[in-house]
Amino acid sequence: MMAVVAIVVTAPVLFAANPSQAQARSNAQAEQSRSLGALGARVSGRTLAPTGRYVSESGEAFVFDRSGSRPLFRFESRSETWVLRASPAPRGDIIYRNDAGDQILRVTADGGMTLYTVRAPNGTPAALSGPAPTLAPPSVTPAQLFRFSVQQSARMSQAVGRLIYLTLDLDQPGHEAAVAETISVVTEAILRLARSPNTRNQATAIQRINIVEGTTPRITFANGILTVVTNPSQGTVGRPSSARIIRTILRN
Repeated sequence: MMAVVAIVVTAPVLFAANPSQAQARSNAQAEQSRSLGALGARVSGRTLAPTGRYVSESGEAFVFDRSGSRPLFRFESRSETWVLRASPAPRGDIIYRNDAGDQILRVTADGGMTLYTVRAPNGTPAALSGPAPTLAPPSVTPAQLFRFSVQQSARMSQAVGRLIYLTLDLDQPGHEAAVAETISVVTEAILRLARSPNTRNQATAIQRINIVEGTTPRITFANGILTVVTNPSQGTVGRPSSARIIRTILRN
């Protein structure tokens, strides 16, 4: 079992964010709030599904969190939080999709919810079962981020059977929690690819993973190098999902 890892950190993570970075974060949050408000205006008068723990008729439990600027979703059996995008549908329904375009939820005008999964592509009803904590990421220190990076690099290297270099090239300090989330979804994507006989070859082709800062989340994969661009100032909203990472890798 391979236990060798390589971490290259170029982020000045030991210092506080400067005022210009704080202003950029404030502007991004304001824009997200305006977008959510516009959708709210179109669906005013309807019953919105509340934040809480839900269970589908197929037995899958998940948390739906509407407390922030964008709705969040997480299966209880998984660690990844999905950032959902809402769009209006016929009969006053709202469809929630992830950043890869996959339909995750459909909520009717009276608050009824349907969950869509690989096991239930046509949807299965889901009902609120109780309250749930918000899905905001926990605080992370620079030392914890480094240890987490080493652990996740080891998991990916072990999954593919050889060393994968992980590079963090970020210049926004103070966003360790958001960076840790990005590392987590990248790890989830690689492990899922490595577990499947149909996609394992694509996973073993990855030699280096670069996580870099940018204004818009995006992914590129070429010549064995997977580059994931994240905007830590936007928190969970500022990074791509594992589904989007997997689709990018499989296209190459």
